[in-house]
Amino acid sequence: MSSNTDVQLIKNGKRLSGRKLEDLREIKIQPGVLDNADGSCYLEWGNNKVIAAVYGPKEAMPRHTQNPLKAVMNYKYNMAPFSVEDRKRPGPDRRSTEISKISGAALSKVVLLEKFPNMQIDVFVDVLQADAGTRCAALSAASVALADAGIPMTSLIACCAAGKIDNKVVVDLDKPEDNHGQADVPMAVIPRTEEIVLLQMDGHLTADEFKTAMRMAIDGSKKVNEIQIQALKEKYQGELNGD
Repeated sequence: MSSNTDVQLIKNGKRLSGRKLEDLREIKIQPGVLDNADGSCYLEWGNNKVIAAVYGPKEAMPRHTQNPLKAVMNYKYNMAPFSVEDRKRPGPDRRSTEISKISGAALSKVVLLEKFPNMQIDVFVDVLQADAGTRCAALSAASVALADAGIPMTSLIACCAAGKIDNKVVVDLDKPEDNHGQADVPMAVIPRTEEIVLLQMDGHLTADEFKTAMRMAIDGSKKVNEIQIQALKEKYQGELNGD
């Protein structure tokens, strides 16, 4: 978050994008976009563009990484050098390493890893274009890609962020709001139970504002989950119909 909060982000009750405080950006999800992956997903969330690919389960290599009780989940989050206005140096950095670790841990809550001892599941997510909320977009896409790969899970994971701009709690911050807002709270949940499997916070909120932000992020995640499920249904119903 930027310390510059002088930019007016809400005018006449509407955000600069024209959205209400509780409105998400437009989301489009397309599973099964890569022939060479076991499962894949392309996702557009506002101006974010993300692609996720899943490989496995397969034998964990090198062998010393094998766990005889369950599969190893490898999650790699990467932002392409051209994904941001100021060209990013290629390769992993501290931020992408942190996001990879917490996102992999979140997915491990729902993937039935114990069904695949001594195996590994590789999840690669590349952000092609960034517009704030990339970790939520990436994890939501990865969850669909795992389902597309046919890997057994107890649930999809859905994600959404809430935050604070112009002293108002809002959901799904875009880039100007992220740059000039007062707080950002990305969250990932298991929609049916509302169990939180990822929660981070940047900025400052009062206790009441934090409760409101959590509620808005959970409700937003449930809306994302509806889009995830619909995208998977459309793909597999289309295959059954021979489309």
